[in-house]
Amino acid sequence: MGRGKLRIYLGAAPGVGKTYAMLSEAHRRVERGTDAVVGFVEHHGRPRTEVMLHGLEEVPRREITYRGAVFTEMDLDAVLARRPAVVLVDELAHTNVPGSRNTKRWQDVEELLQAGVDVVSTVNIQHLESLGDVVESITGVRQQETVPDEVVRRADQIELVDMSPQALRRRMAHGNIYKSDKVDAALSNYFRPGNLTALRELALLWTADRVDEYLRQYRTEHSVSTIWQARERIVVGLTGGPEGRTLIRRAARMAAKGSGSEILAVYIARSDGLTSASPKELAVQRTLVEDLGGTFHHVIGDDVPASLLEFARGVNATQIVLGSSRRKTWQYVFGPGVGQTVARDSGPDLDVHIVTHEEVAKGRGLPVARGARLGRGRLVAGWLVGLVGPALLSLLLTQAGPDLGLANNMLLILCMTVAAALLGGLLPSLASAAFGSLLLNYFFVEPLHRWTITDPKNIVAISIFVFVAVSVASVVDLAARRTHQAARLRAESEILSFLAGSVLRGDNSLEALLERVRETFAMESVALLERASEVDPWTCAAAVVTNSGKPLLRPEDADVDMPVGDNMALALSGRVLPAEDRRVLAAFAAQAAVVLDRQRLVGEAERARRLDEGNRIRVALLAAVSHDLRTPLAAIKAAVSSLRSDDVAWSEEDEAELLAGIEDGADRLDHLVGNLLDMSRLQTGTVTPLIREIDLDEVVPMALGGVPEGSVTLDIPESLPMVAVDPGLLERSVANVVENAVKHSPGGTPVLVAASALGDRVEVRVADRGPGVPDSAKDRIFEPFQRYGDAPRGAGVGLGLAVARGFAEAMGGTLAAEDTPGGGMTMVLTLRAADGIAPVRPDLPAQATS
Repeated sequence: MGRGKLRIYLGAAPGVGKTYAMLSEAHRRVERGTDAVVGFVEHHGRPRTEVMLHGLEEVPRREITYRGAVFTEMDLDAVLARRPAVVLVDELAHTNVPGSRNTKRWQDVEELLQAGVDVVSTVNIQHLESLGDVVESITGVRQQETVPDEVVRRADQIELVDMSPQALRRRMAHGNIYKSDKVDAALSNYFRPGNLTALRELALLWTADRVDEYLRQYRTEHSVSTIWQARERIVVGLTGGPEGRTLIRRAARMAAKGSGSEILAVYIARSDGLTSASPKELAVQRTLVEDLGGTFHHVIGDDVPASLLEFARGVNATQIVLGSSRRKTWQYVFGPGVGQTVARDSGPDLDVHIVTHEEVAKGRGLPVARGARLGRGRLVAGWLVGLVGPALLSLLLTQAGPDLGLANNMLLILCMTVAAALLGGLLPSLASAAFGSLLLNYFFVEPLHRWTITDPKNIVAISIFVFVAVSVASVVDLAARRTHQAARLRAESEILSFLAGSVLRGDNSLEALLERVRETFAMESVALLERASEVDPWTCAAAVVTNSGKPLLRPEDADVDMPVGDNMALALSGRVLPAEDRRVLAAFAAQAAVVLDRQRLVGEAERARRLDEGNRIRVALLAAVSHDLRTPLAAIKAAVSSLRSDDVAWSEEDEAELLAGIEDGADRLDHLVGNLLDMSRLQTGTVTPLIREIDLDEVVPMALGGVPEGSVTLDIPESLPMVAVDPGLLERSVANVVENAVKHSPGGTPVLVAASALGDRVEVRVADRGPGVPDSAKDRIFEPFQRYGDAPRGAGVGLGLAVARGFAEAMGGTLAAEDTPGGGMTMVLTLRAADGIAPVRPDLPAQATS
């Protein structure tokens, strides 16, 4: 009996139609004569889903009593006894009621598959175990019921059931997913457009990865080595040279011509860890390719063309982009080059593009020196051991020691040669081998104490000794060199990795970077110097100086200086650096210049933003003074002039009406001037909130004093956690938002002010039924002196919402605009819940399927 097959309908959120699609598949199979039954399907009271159950055989559920209540679960034993060909099992991540055969429903499904029964099931993307943290960060709700990713990945078929967020919210608003009393809470919390869009992207990406996995598995199982051009994947071969940036940008332009194209930049390094590539240039190219949306790969391989082609075929690439060779004409005698070799061996299914650049035929430069820099002490010790050691050993063997034989004497002197190689490198060891052979001839080969050899066997022995000594010395010296170089390259890679990480993280501290330079190279003083032009004096942009160091004012005063461009230099004092350290120092210098430029650009951008904001506010303020402030002043002036007129005898009713007009105009002026002052405080940064813990029902009702009675419906549950806010600022924020909503809501339709808790946040939602504003204007309505959409002219200077958002952000909260389901606009004021008080989760079902 073979294992059954598992088919899963995967959805991004509840209500997209997974259960409906599963039931439709069951009807198709029954019509074809397949024995399909329903093991467990939950329709959640949805009429269309419930209708799809008609005509399908359902296995009776098992009833389980738990804590005095009766629950129903799938009867696994009954399904196994029925032994259908296909069984439908909804909600794969469901947790069974205690007392069931298995803890999780996916374990029930596993038993059915082991019994040879095919299973069709459903699951939402938020229930995958590996995505729990991601989903919680998006929605603020931690999923308690999860299924291991491996269970879903092992499915024979995975079908994505997709729906746009707008269509899903319409389905929700029409009552097709939850009951009407749950719709508003669901739309305001879990089913927000942003949440649904993020969950949909997760589902699409997870499914796309699964498709790639299927494709790789199939190609491996069937030994498919040809390229399947399912989508364009462009591999860029990098050498670490300056032409790499040109190749990456050319590949990006090629990728932009086709939807879904990918860029994969690859650098092939030799297995010995030694390379002539510039780490600084590779770091720049890595940043460039990642900024363009591609990925950077580091591959080890001694045969560069073969490794490049192997990588390209392994990722199912369709194109390779290489640069024209930088080798000079005479260098082609050593071979055709990487580009020609890759083009020759690529085959008909892999296109190779050779891109010209400015570095063509300029030469690859001198190879990197591979010799290890040994100190003077080690060199002296190597020569002493290589020359003095064999002489002393020969005297000791001839004077004090017994006759050990020629073979043993050779081995002892060979030890001195190896020691010389370890200490001083190749030259002392070669000298030791030659000198040792002469000593062996003079002291231990017949005739003794003469530079002649009579026995041919001894000639062979001496020759073998020289050959072995030279070979061993060469190998030992090479191993020592590569060990030293590997350790150095590892240190360089760690340093360059730090620099690359600081670039990606956007670190802006120039002083911290210079301190890192000082610590890395053990210097006393480090300074970044610059000048406006070649004739201007040097100035210090930033510096780090120890107690024993001295300030650096010019590059000439430093022990080491690294130019950065024409008018900038990184100066260091303390010791002279070897030439091989300047490569890493150049990377530090370039990064320091980038950080300095970034700091200045950020400062200039901030100053420009403030100037632009100030100019815009001044212009808007002049317009407000000329229109909105003059209107109530004109009304007050007219009423006062009328009252003071001696030509007209005003009745008490007329006088009362004129006085009421004066009072109304004064109130309007007071409100406008108050908003202007509040906006001025926000612009100058003088708003200092006094945060304390308080209940919303103590503040929100006080904010409704400025609106007509009966125009607001208040819904603030007593179970809400306390919020950490400034009561005064919160009252002003809510008052401005509510007044704006009442002003634009149609007559007879009250504004709803409701509060709810979600995760560690508390939300105050002010919903009106007015005409609303378009999505393009939802951000602009919070700008000072802006009135959009449903705002009538002459209703104010447009500062109410700007002040409300400013006060909300000053308290660590947010204020945003959303569409009200059914029409209108909802303002969402999000506040921080007070610490130490458990928030209340919204009363929504743990899982829903369609």
